Amino acid sequence: MIDLRALTSDDWAAWRDIRLRALADAPHAFGSSLEEWENASEERWRARLELPGSHNLVAYVDGEPVGMATGAPFDGTYELISMWVAPEMRGRGVGDALVEAILRWAREQGARELRLDVKEHNLSAIALYVRHGFIDVGPSRELGERTMMTRV
Repeated sequence: MIDLRALTSDDWAAWRDIRLRALADAPHAFGSSLEEWENASEERWRARLELPGSHNLVAYVDGEPVGMATGAPFDGTYELISMWVAPEMRGRGVGDALVEAILRWAREQGARELRLDVKEHNLSAIALYVRHGFIDVGPSRELGERTMMTRV
């Protein structure tokens, strides 16, 4: 059973632990690096969870954190960011649960669409997003990434 928990800034240590694990496992998938975050202060971790209007989730299976995702408003659009699932849990529904929860959240916020950026070579992630109705809408701001969008 997958348990999704919404985090507040008081959960900064749990976010730190899973985020550092994600950055170590998949450095190519994020705009940030492990080096940028591994010695970050509690204040910086709390600030990340306090992005205005954001919805930060951690997925747990058997009490262990196994995935994360954030929904956040940026410049009038809603985006899915910081998506990651532990390698041993991929293909077991964790990513689907996280994406569906962020889609629900975006609908509740009144969003008309949800966007995300994904590395072009991350075919597993692209397949996950396509399953949830995302379509490729062109190159992103970053070299080697595509922007995907779905209506909510």
